[in-house]
Amino acid sequence: MDQAGKLRDLVKQQGIVKSSPSLERPAGTENLRILAVTSGKGGVGKSNFSVNLAVQMTRAGKRVVVVDADFGLANVEVLLGVSPKHSFNDVLAGTVSLEDALTTGPEGVRFLSGGSGLTALADVTDAQMAVLITGFLQLADLADIVIIDTGGGMSKTVTNFLKASDETIVITTPDPTSVTDAYAIIKTLFTDNPRPPLLKVVVNRVESQQEGQEVFKRLSRVCHRFLDLKLVNLGTIPQDKHLAKAVKSQEPVTLMYPNAPSSQSIGAIGQRLLQDSPFRESSGIQKFLDRWMGFMRQ
Repeated sequence: MDQAGKLRDLVKQQGIVKSSPSLERPAGTENLRILAVTSGKGGVGKSNFSVNLAVQMTRAGKRVVVVDADFGLANVEVLLGVSPKHSFNDVLAGTVSLEDALTTGPEGVRFLSGGSGLTALADVTDAQMAVLITGFLQLADLADIVIIDTGGGMSKTVTNFLKASDETIVITTPDPTSVTDAYAIIKTLFTDNPRPPLLKVVVNRVESQQEGQEVFKRLSRVCHRFLDLKLVNLGTIPQDKHLAKAVKSQEPVTLMYPNAPSSQSIGAIGQRLLQDSPFRESSGIQKFLDRWMGFMRQ
């Protein structure tokens, strides 16, 4: 039996989480959309984008859950200005279900805190992994869209989430080192991955839309030449003093300054994501978990 099958059996045998959902694919699970957000380096506005994208999609009528997978930093809760009672640590320990660990923020956005003490998932036991499987399966009934806000860089924890996802949004800035690091994470996702994600790019902190277009073209040319890969341009977000003010106030810029240039840009990107027909139908949470478990055990 493969590792994924063993872990599913472990969930059934131990009954680790109360009211555990069926491990067969729940009705509607295939419609759950999973968006992983990443960057080759930290400090480019990745978590800020994830939080504000969640706000915009919630306003559009979608049930959105943000998973803060930047373990140990707790960026999402800081940006939303909400103190959660539970975190990923508690789910991993089996003391609460994933549903009970979710915290509701502004506009009804729900999120799972990454916690302040968990730094990696490399050493989880099979029993702990079974708890996570059970918890993540619950998302099929709780959300239409799951946004996974990964940590910056290319640790195994980060790349496992990204490789398992159907869609990955790469955040970069015009800074040459940021573009180089964005290419590095893209290349990593195509290494030893039989089903690489669809890659979409957002260029943040641009002085003009033209600058953002040039950055995307430069990154796109390199990916096409060396990886034979076509990137999707989601758009640009301008350098905006309103965004900095919102961060200091611990409130999403799309709520505090809805008419600010950055808010308008993120809103347009959210609309495009909701309106664009996917190049590939989402495989849902069950297949995501199967792929994630496979990468975790490599």
